[in-house]
Amino acid sequence: MPKAPLFDVKGNRLGEVELPDAVFGIEPNEYAVHDAVTLQLASLRSGTHDTKTISEVAGGGRKPWRQKGTGRARHGSRRSPLWRGGGVVFGPTPRSYGGRIPKKVRKLALLSALSARASEDAVFVLDSLDLDEPNTKAMAALFGAIGVKKPLVVTAVKDEIVEKSTRNIPNALALGVAGLNVYDVVNHQALVIVRDAVAKAEEALA
Repeated sequence: MPKAPLFDVKGNRLGEVELPDAVFGIEPNEYAVHDAVTLQLASLRSGTHDTKTISEVAGGGRKPWRQKGTGRARHGSRRSPLWRGGGVVFGPTPRSYGGRIPKKVRKLALLSALSARASEDAVFVLDSLDLDEPNTKAMAALFGAIGVKKPLVVTAVKDEIVEKSTRNIPNALALGVAGLNVYDVVNHQALVIVRDAVAKAEEALA
C-alpha cells in the first residue's frame, strides 16, 4: 500500500498515512492517460474558425469580361477561388473537436494519473485545510513548508476559500474531488490532498 507524508495546515510534518491501493496503487496505463488528455485538450478548442466558400463571398454578380476576344483567360465570376478575395476551397468551418472515450477508460486514466503521482512520491496529505478567510500568503507559506511547486490542491468538496487563496499563486490550482481530472493531475508536479478528500476519492473512484 503506497504511503504519503502527512502535514498540518502550517506545513509541519505529522508522520505518514497509507493511501488506498484502489486509487493510488494501480499499475499506470499510459495509453489511457494519453487518450484522456488528448480528448480533454481537444474539447477545450472553440472550433469557431470559418472561411467563406465561393457561394458566401460578396460580389461576382456578373462575368468579369466577355468570353472571347480579349486575349485573357476565361472567367465567369470574381468569386472564383483562383481570384484574390475569392472563395476558399475546402477551408475550415465551425466544428466541435470534442469526442468520447469509454467511461471505464476515463476512470482508468484518472486512477493511472493518481497512481503515477504516488509512485513518484509527489502526493502530500494535509490533516485539514480549514481557513477562516481567503489567505494567499498562508497558502504560499504552506506550499513552501511542504516543498512543492506547481501543486494541485484537492479538497473533499469545492471550497471557495481555498480556491481564492490559491488562484493568485503561479501554477497552483485548487479543486474538489468531483472536479478531479486527468489533465490537471498530469499538468501539476505535486498533489496536495486533504485527508478527508482521500476517503472521498476512494469512495468515488474505487
